[in-house]
Amino acid sequence: MNILNEETISEKTFTAERALFNVSRKTIVDCIFGEGESPLKESSHLTIRNCQFEWKYPLWYSHNIVVYNSIFNAMARAGIWYTDHISMKDCVVLAPKEFRRCKNMSLENVNFADAKETLWNCQHIDLKNVQVANGDYFAMNCSDMEIEKLSLCGNYAFDGAKNVVIRNSKLLTKDAFWNAENITVYDSVITGEYFGWNSRNIKLVNCTIESLQGFCYMDNIILENCKLLNTTLAFEYSSNINADVLTNIDSVANPISGLITCHGIKELINNEFHKGNNDNVEIIETGK
Repeated sequence: MNILNEETISEKTFTAERALFNVSRKTIVDCIFGEGESPLKESSHLTIRNCQFEWKYPLWYSHNIVVYNSIFNAMARAGIWYTDHISMKDCVVLAPKEFRRCKNMSLENVNFADAKETLWNCQHIDLKNVQVANGDYFAMNCSDMEIEKLSLCGNYAFDGAKNVVIRNSKLLTKDAFWNAENITVYDSVITGEYFGWNSRNIKLVNCTIESLQGFCYMDNIILENCKLLNTTLAFEYSSNINADVLTNIDSVANPISGLITCHGIKELINNEFHKGNNDNVEIIETGK
């Protein structure tokens, strides 16, 4: 019997290239996709449970895909590109470069073990309880993201991202949120040098941030009830600052305009190369 005529495909091992090309409206359970590229390319309306993907490009140009409790092994790299309406829950991804130019994504309880260059140029994304390791350049040029409980380790995250809301997360990432726009982060911890350069419309609420030369070359920065720990040379050449900081700031360098309220500033730097006018910056040190 041709398995493509079955509603459920179960306990099969596939090794051929394009093994289930263009398959549609199936439930795939307890299957292994071994050495063979693009096994589910151009697929649609699939429910995938308890499967293992062991080779490259498993889900390209696919539509309406739900994946549960499955594993994408290290060679399943560049696994999901140009796909729309995909949901993944309780999955482990060991491969890099997963997700590119995808739309309408939902990831819950997903663990990325090697997330280099993952989630690029994607739109309309929900992430909940996602762990990301080795996540250099994670979510570059993504837009319209809702994120809850993200744990991220990897530099240059969210470069060029737009319209992102993050809650209750931990981000260990140098050069995060560069060239970004319309970013709001609530109740999170962010550690990494050079936070947010060349970005605009950035709002942090109830956050703790540690960043050498953070918040520089930015426009329209709002910090509400935040802590800046071990943060030096902050706000250089940034404008429209509205910062409510609960702690001391180690040093502030050459801000252009706005209001900085904090417990104290250990060093305020306005050097001869300053582009702004000190009259456009108000600093209130509540500890004095």
